[in-house]
Amino acid sequence: MHFEGTSSLEPSQLSKCVVETQCIHVFGAGLNPERPAHQAVLELRERGWACAPLHPRDAGATVGGFPIRPHVDEGLQPDVVVLFLAPQRARNVVRDMIIRLDHQTFPLVWFQRGAEDQPSIEALESMGASYVVNDCIVEHVNRNDLTCDSSPLPQKFCLQTASEDGDGCSVWTVHSTQDASLARPTHALEWVGTLSELEHSSHTIPRYIRSLQSDEETIESLANRLSRSHPSP
Repeated sequence: MHFEGTSSLEPSQLSKCVVETQCIHVFGAGLNPERPAHQAVLELRERGWACAPLHPRDAGATVGGFPIRPHVDEGLQPDVVVLFLAPQRARNVVRDMIIRLDHQTFPLVWFQRGAEDQPSIEALESMGASYVVNDCIVEHVNRNDLTCDSSPLPQKFCLQTASEDGDGCSVWTVHSTQDASLARPTHALEWVGTLSELEHSSHTIPRYIRSLQSDEETIESLANRLSRSHPSP
């Protein structure tokens, strides 16, 4: 039987942080249904959370309707990051976040059992960041009967891939997390993300898409308009 792990937050603070988060970033969540990260996405969805699975090899496919990202775009600031990774890979992710993310609004970093990395934990402690070790986020929310306070589900997300014709164009499509079931793209993935990520990402493609936005046009209207038009250059 697993018991509660260790957190830099008091239990009530930890629960408050989790339930007030709308989207949980899950590193290591790919298409393999046997992997705990894959199952965690499905179970967190049942309790109302949106998930952002991250898995470079499976990027562009979906888990439980959620698009798998290759990485976290520049300009985006996760709230809760869950690491289903080996310690060295977890260290690389934590190091990258420390370099790139705002330390004043740094995410809660949740080391799933087996992902614990002492240098990463020491680095987080030195900057006053919040973390959890020796616990499972799914077990935690089930044990405490937690649900997302303000579920954003379903979400719309956008996918841009290289054209199958090899003509240098791109194909832009819009999907819903309610029913999306996508395999890995057969042609190069160029970008994938929710409407919120489209609005705030500093990635080249979202910035270009936003430049096409007309006066009074919402991000959602823009995304839908482009999906109905010819492939974008």
